[in-house]
Parts: sequence; structure tokens; C-alpha cells
Amino acid sequence: MTLQSPPQQKSAQHHTRSGTWLYPLARRIHFYAGILIAPFILVAALSGALYALAPQLEKVVYSQQLTAPISDHRISLDAQVKAAQSYLGKDTQPLEVRPGLAPGTTTRVMFADETLGESESRAVFIDPANGQVRGDLTVYGSSGSLPLRTWISQLHKNLHLGEVGRIYSELAASWLWLIAAFGLCMVIIKARRTKKLKGLAYPSNTARGYRTTLSWHTSAGVWLAVGLFFFSATGLTWSNYAGGNISDMRKAFGWQTPSVTKTLEAAPASSDAHADHGEHSSHGHSQQDRASAVSYDAVLALAQEVNVDSQQVIIKPAADEGATWIVQENQRSYPTMVDSVAVDAANQQVVDRADFKDFPVAAKLTRWGIDLHMGTLFGLVNQLILFFFGLGVSALCIWGYFMWWQRRPVGSALGKAQPRVAFRAVPLWAWVTLGLGSLLLGLALPVFGVSLLLMLGLDATI
Repeated sequence: MTLQSPPQQKSAQHHTRSGTWLYPLARRIHFYAGILIAPFILVAALSGALYALAPQLEKVVYSQQLTAPISDHRISLDAQVKAAQSYLGKDTQPLEVRPGLAPGTTTRVMFADETLGESESRAVFIDPANGQVRGDLTVYGSSGSLPLRTWISQLHKNLHLGEVGRIYSELAASWLWLIAAFGLCMVIIKARRTKKLKGLAYPSNTARGYRTTLSWHTSAGVWLAVGLFFFSATGLTWSNYAGGNISDMRKAFGWQTPSVTKTLEAAPASSDAHADHGEHSSHGHSQQDRASAVSYDAVLALAQEVNVDSQQVIIKPAADEGATWIVQENQRSYPTMVDSVAVDAANQQVVDRADFKDFPVAAKLTRWGIDLHMGTLFGLVNQLILFFFGLGVSALCIWGYFMWWQRRPVGSALGKAQPRVAFRAVPLWAWVTLGLGSLLLGLALPVFGVSLLLMLGLDATI
């Protein structure tokens, strides 16, 4: 026994020495990033939790507009569009039409409005049974968010501060994964040293004071880690600066989402077909007049013969004479149904199609990631998980600040900074890796890069 003890002690000492630089380094980075970035993460988490409830709130608040009495009788889609146009008092061509194909739902006819903001349109809600107008609301984006959800969405996205406000959410998403990574690094090192999971994978019931808070912060971070990485990655795809770089990367690697053509080919048959309508052109009628003559019912029927099977559909009329009509599925819940077709309405022909089953793997993952982030992929269950996840992340931030306060010096209102890492204790390869990694991340995530420089400057002065 005594002969074997010294080698074991030597091995333990060597293991401790190998971790003396990594744990303090990870702790200092986790501490400073947490202290400075946590307020932005907290706001994003709370507003995100609120947004998770928005779809259900929308159904309650706007039930008059979204629903209609179930009836076996339905008027044509063309008649529904005309009812919306009559309500507006002008023969305006819609930007898009979302038919109420499911029982008890209304048809949404959406029009451009110069008085509205970017990505906003005016929607008239029609009862498919009789053409009665059920409501008139402003809708936002491809999700068709109604005013309440739009307000919450903008709060989460930019704090209602416009483009400048988007920096807050990009800052939170840029640092969230890194804070989580260094937090997990500390957990792994501590677990290897202590050989205990108590207080790491689950909170300790014997700890007191600071250690109680640390136990809850650590265990919650472990269980939420996967979600932290996921929401950081998907959140960055919507960001302003990093999102642009991600889009460029997807384009370079061919990971873009396939789409159908928006323009008609100048084929002889197509030209002859348009010649039959020469009378309209000779009288100076606009493309809007010609588009109005096309049957929405006929275009939808063509699409349904090809690949449009969902009851959630968007019909986009041709933007001009050389454009196609687009019909696409809009079912973001699982199983995902986002097939689409391009239609030459004049010739009643489908000229292009895009099927989700043929999407590249990266495009499918992007679609599922976005829908999971927005809470639409798995419906109510998805939304409840997002809500409680947001509360969990908020608790992480609050526990982090509470620990800082608990460790404050006697007589001080604030906590103290973490001790500096001994530069000589950190191997050269680690500094090189950190330097190159920071440089590459700073180029890919500009908001991260700028904030990192500011953080390093602050660290140098403390």
C-alpha cells in the first residue's frame, strides 16, 4: 500500500497542475461576459418567453378575425377576394391571399398600404361561407403576425428601437453560446476533480448561502446548455451583421432554401397565349387588370394537382406581366409542408415546383431550426417548452448576479472581480488558439468582435 501511494499522489498533483490555468481562465471569461452581457440575455429571454405565448394569445384576442362559423357552403375564392376589394372600396390587387381552407377559419386577403411600415400589409378577413368581412388588421412578415404578436416580436427583436435596437439581440446571441461553453468547461473540470455530481447535474440540498446559489446556477446551466447553444445559433441567423455573413456562407456552400421561379420564360407558346389578350393591352389596361381576370380558384386547383396538399396555403399573384403566380404551402408545424409551385396563369400551366422532400439537408435543418425557435414546429408543447426555457435562462442571469453580490467584500454594495489569470501559467498554444479563435469569431460575428475589444479594454483597467 505504501509503495503505491506516492505514484498516485504524483498523478493527482500532475492532474491538478494541468488544470490550474484552464479553470481560472474559463471562470474569468465566464464572469466578465456574464456580468456585462447578462442584462441583454435577460431581456431577450423574458421577451422570448412572452413571444412563446403570443400564438395562443393571438387566437384569443383576434378570434373574431381568425375564425368563422363552420358551414358546408363556401363561395368561390374569387368571390372572397372581390368581397375584400369591395370592403376597401377599390379594385386593388392583393399582395397575397391565404385561403381559409380548414373548417372554421377565415380567408386572409392582404393588400399593400403606403401608410404602413416595412414588411407590413393590410389584411381583410373574409368568411368563406358568405363573403362577410370579419375584420381588418395590420399584419407583419411572412408569419402573418397580427398586432399583438408583432409588438411582442419587435420587443424581442429590437426593443422597438428599429435597426439600432437589433444590436442588443445580436449581442446576446453572439455571447450566449460562449458563456455557456466556458460555464460547461468549469463544470467538467470540477467534476473531474471532485468525482461528484452533486451540485453540478442537480442542485445540492445541503449547501448554504453562496454555495446554494452556485449549485442552482450550475445545475440549471447544465440542463439548459443544449438549448443555449441552439438559440444562440438560430438567433444569429436573424441578426443584422452576423446574419448577413451566415447568409453569404449558406450561399457559398449551396445551403440556400430552394424556391420556384418568379418570372415567365419568353417561350413562343407563352407569347401566343398573351396575344389572345391583346385587346386589354391595346386599351392601356395595367397588369393589375389582367391579374384580376385570372381565377384564384383555378390557380389554386392547379397547384393542388401538383404538390400543394396543406390547408395552410399562400397565393401570391403575379407582380407584373412577365411574372408567375406563386402558390406555396405554409404549414410550419410538424410534419413540415412548404412545397410550392409557380403558375403561368394565362396558360393555366405549372412552370416550376419546389418540394420540401428534395431540399438539401442544410435547408431542411434551417427550416426546422427557425420553426422550433419560433414555437411553431410542435405547436403548444413547443411553445410551453420555450416559455419555461426563457424563464430558466432568466433565472440563470439572476443567480449569476446574486452570486456576485453574495461574494462582495465587507461593507461593499457590489461584488468583486475574479482574480487575474497568471499569464505564465497559460501555455503558448492556448493563447494562440484563443487569439486566432477570437479573430475569426470577430470577423464572422462583428458585434461580438467589437464588444470583445471593449471587454478586454475594461479588463485591463481593473
